[in-house]
Amino acid sequence: MTLATLTMLARALATAGHALRRAARPEWVQVLVLASAVGMALAADRPVTHTVAMKATSYAPLALTVKLGDAVVWRNEDPFPHTATAAGVFDSKSIAAGASWRYKPDAVGEYAYICTFHPNMKGTLKVE
Repeated sequence: MTLATLTMLARALATAGHALRRAARPEWVQVLVLASAVGMALAADRPVTHTVAMKATSYAPLALTVKLGDAVVWRNEDPFPHTATAAGVFDSKSIAAGASWRYKPDAVGEYAYICTFHPNMKGTLKVE
């Protein structure tokens, strides 16, 4: 768990606890609200899988920002193959029609990528 997440969790718990003490609610409601705050803070730190569609000879979305640890799946919805290629960083090779390719970035940065079969297809992946 990151320091930012711990800080956010502490603030959420303090705010929720203060509000509950003022509201004179049953104790079980207070516990439920505090448990929800903890769950939301912990969920914010979990990796997410993002999807980029390859459709009509284009990437959608054109630009995607993810967190380090997240995964990106390129899904080919066209009737012909595509690639997702950022020179020196990642290369899906040929992704057949109806197939997909998964990539998990291992470094922070901003990466421009193209389809090597259709160089007019351009996208950007930003990893924070």
